[in-house]
Amino acid sequence: MGTAVRITRDEYTASELRLSSARCTDGAQVRRILALALVLEGWSRSEAAALNGMDRQTLSDWAHRYNAEGIAGLKSRKSPGRQPSLTEVQKAELRALVVRGPDPEIHHVVRWRCADLRAEVARLWSVESAREHDRRLARRAWFDAAPAAARASEEGCGGRGGF
Repeated sequence: MGTAVRITRDEYTASELRLSSARCTDGAQVRRILALALVLEGWSRSEAAALNGMDRQTLSDWAHRYNAEGIAGLKSRKSPGRQPSLTEVQKAELRALVVRGPDPEIHHVVRWRCADLRAEVARLWSVESAREHDRRLARRAWFDAAPAAARASEEGCGGRGGF
């Protein structure tokens, strides 16, 4: 069994950590600070972790982050998420393709459907997308690129004399 991770930062005492946790708006950060305060008071890591709803190893991971970055390091971070399948240049090309419309000679369709756009993206850039993302891809390409008047007529707001 390894040795327990020590808290090497000494700019805050346990009571000062508690005071700083009262000013935090991130509930998860508050739990992490309070768990570290318990450790500084001499509680065992497993007890401090259990009292704050986490595992002992998780508390140890947070102690590493606190040692490296201080209280700010205990904030919840947003995951960067998945990288986009298409680059910005490819997205611009797709928008231009949607605005231009399909060429019946090349694409064998007279208007773009979601499935047609997915097939065209796969053909041009070898990028496969899930069927569920077709509508999002088409909507982004169309609404980002089309002028407002074209969208209005396409949506049925433009050429209906009685409305």
